Amino acid sequence: MDKAKEKVQRFRAREQRILDAALELLLEHGEEKVTVEQIAERVDIGKGTIYKHFISKTEIYMRLLMDYEKSLTERLKSAVATAEQGDITAPARAYFESRMADPARDRLFQRLEEKIIALNLAPEMIAELHALRNSNASALNRVFERRMEQGVLKQVPAYFYYSTYWALVQGAVELYHSKSFSDVIEDREGLMEFIMDVGVHIGDISSRRHQESDQPAGVAQNTPSTPGSSFG
Repeated sequence: MDKAKEKVQRFRAREQRILDAALELLLEHGEEKVTVEQIAERVDIGKGTIYKHFISKTEIYMRLLMDYEKSLTERLKSAVATAEQGDITAPARAYFESRMADPARDRLFQRLEEKIIALNLAPEMIAELHALRNSNASALNRVFERRMEQGVLKQVPAYFYYSTYWALVQGAVELYHSKSFSDVIEDREGLMEFIMDVGVHIGDISSRRHQESDQPAGVAQNTPSTPGSSFG
């Protein structure tokens, strides 16, 4: 192998080890307690070596956020292609599986982003992150629009679906870590799976359309009425 290429590969491999170590420490101790010295010690390199890769701890954190969003982007691209082949729930599954696979990591990244924005520490990188996220939202919205045109989803503004996906994940992640619900929730993993299934099928009216199409012509659906009700 060419020495220059080998050097680049070693540099990139070390950079990834730094990112992996930072994430491990963040999950173990929280963002307030992690230092560059701790990251260097975990990777078994000098503190100065960290700065050959990243100019600050904030840049390390932003790189973690960007890599997370990029991995979601790749999954969504693949899922959209799968949807075009007939598996219309693929994009929704990709979104929920990506974000709910590790609730602790997702919650950590939410906190990191909020703090970086509040302190205005990396405005250009935050703008890049949001541009990438907006492109993911646009890709999903196009899927929602096509499914509504096909009569598979309930007709609402497309962003209603993406916003609901986001809200479900945010709520699920908080619920996963909630101490007030810890005595109530006996099966957290099962609950996460249930919330994901709700999200994947939200707004789906295809089953109702099939039921209506299976009804014999001229036969009204048997809908119970309430005596004295204006809806009877």
